[in-house]
Amino acid sequence: MTPVELSRTVLRAMRRAVDDGELSGLDDLDDVGTAGRVLVERPRPGGCGDYATNVALQVARAAGRSPLQVAEVLSPRLAREPGIAAIDITGPGFLNITLDQSGDKSGKSGSASAGFVRDVLTRGVSYGHVEATGEARQLRFPREVRAAVLADSLRRILVSQGVLARLTCDEAPDPGWGSLGVHLDAQAEPTAQTETLRPVPAPQDPTPLGRDAARWALLYPAAHDRPRIGDEHEHLVQRAANPLFRVRYAHSRTRALTRNAAALGFAAAPGETHDGGEAQALLDALADHPRVLAAAARHRAPDRLARHLVTTADAFLAFKPAVLPLGDEKPSAAHRARLALAEAAGTVLAGGLSLLGISAPEYL
Repeated sequence: MTPVELSRTVLRAMRRAVDDGELSGLDDLDDVGTAGRVLVERPRPGGCGDYATNVALQVARAAGRSPLQVAEVLSPRLAREPGIAAIDITGPGFLNITLDQSGDKSGKSGSASAGFVRDVLTRGVSYGHVEATGEARQLRFPREVRAAVLADSLRRILVSQGVLARLTCDEAPDPGWGSLGVHLDAQAEPTAQTETLRPVPAPQDPTPLGRDAARWALLYPAAHDRPRIGDEHEHLVQRAANPLFRVRYAHSRTRALTRNAAALGFAAAPGETHDGGEAQALLDALADHPRVLAAAARHRAPDRLARHLVTTADAFLAFKPAVLPLGDEKPSAAHRARLALAEAAGTVLAGGLSLLGISAPEYL
């Protein structure tokens, strides 16, 4: 496990602790200085193991706990991670990490990664969904376009997590919402399971952006943040600075790889990719998808899913150059395994976009 992979592992453990309610006050880790990464380095004097991190000290104030308490929350979670043999807490809350050198806990590589990729491909866009729980929710919202789109996406996400959800508006719905893919249920009296959604309203009509860009502009920011609607260049331009474009472009590239591989005479087959950090980063993103869906449903936050799709797309785009043979290179088992991983990424991106009510084109 490289320091970059270990950093992602620690950050993932923190996110799961937040989602499970063990670390309150850390809903957005970027706001407490992590910037999407955790610093891991060789232990300093007094430390032990292969690597150490001071992340517990870094987030303790925002979590409302002592660094030692934060470290004690993270320690058992990290100890269960593949590739980690032991966790020791030293000083005021430093986490000292000993890596497993036996090869028995090598993460999602070899047969483990093959089985995981095969499972994603088998489940298709339903990967991360759960069976019906019997729980029901009624989502009510004011007559405002962002609230309508947020409620519509939440209904899709809740259904994916086994919750029967229905939508009702406080007033007669706007006919223009249909162009954004919002369809309400028949009006009904509030029930004991009714929730009212009141996100920060859209500053102006988003429909000129078109359905996909409008929904993304309304859903990508957190509900308490003001969405940016007016800059059509920001939401419609096809360049890397546009996160929606990166997600949809990444999906279209996964489909193009399948077509190009067929032209070269080979198809996907889950197996060992024989790759390093890029493949593992993509596997980590795909493995995190069910947790993100559950968190998006629990916190009523489609923005969490949107941000995760950007992370997955970026991981795939970094991995993409290794998928197809180069020059006179002949297709090998590793190429077939990489193609299977790429197709799994496309499956997750398509499923996530569908829950946001956004199309996933095969050609872009």
